[in-house]
Amino acid sequence: MQHLLAFALTVFTGFFAIMNPIANTPIFLGLVQDADEETRKQISRTATFTAFVIVATFIILGRYLFELFGITIPAFKITGGILVFFVGFEMLQSKKSTVHHQNQVNVEEGIAISPLAIPILAGPGTIVTAMNFVTDADYVRTAIVIVIFGVMVLLTYLAFSLSEYVVKWIGSNKIIVIGKLMGLIIAIIGTNMVIDGIRIVVH
Repeated sequence: MQHLLAFALTVFTGFFAIMNPIANTPIFLGLVQDADEETRKQISRTATFTAFVIVATFIILGRYLFELFGITIPAFKITGGILVFFVGFEMLQSKKSTVHHQNQVNVEEGIAISPLAIPILAGPGTIVTAMNFVTDADYVRTAIVIVIFGVMVLLTYLAFSLSEYVVKWIGSNKIIVIGKLMGLIIAIIGTNMVIDGIRIVVH
């Protein structure tokens, strides 16, 4: 039981760092600043639901995708770890990750799907992190990953719905600091994925 709790805590930390609802809130607010309140709620619902479906699909079908394309677990962990580290490294430099963000968007272009759901919430970093947790997991651990990701999506929806209050309450400067801390955690997770992949190859 303790192993499952430790695993659940690790999954939650990983998802929170890579998705970072607090740091993504100003981004959401900037994208929907010209929309009315009802439209904002609709956009947040669509974005979070779409992100959940995409990542849950990869979590469930991850093993089959590996078999279909002949992907080995060590190769996935090493490549995915490098990608995740790159995302965290850019966040540490106070840059918007090129893996997560697009430069220009228009409210009329369906921003709930792109860029909010893809790639901000369900970008390559999130998908790689999710699949890394289930590459060698049993059904119980896979279910835990899906449930925790669902909780993270719910937290993101709440943060988006209360975006104006969140930004005023926390403050822009503190959000930047939180973003840097999350970037450090993400970089460490990526490095750990690479180490795990190399360890599998060696042993």
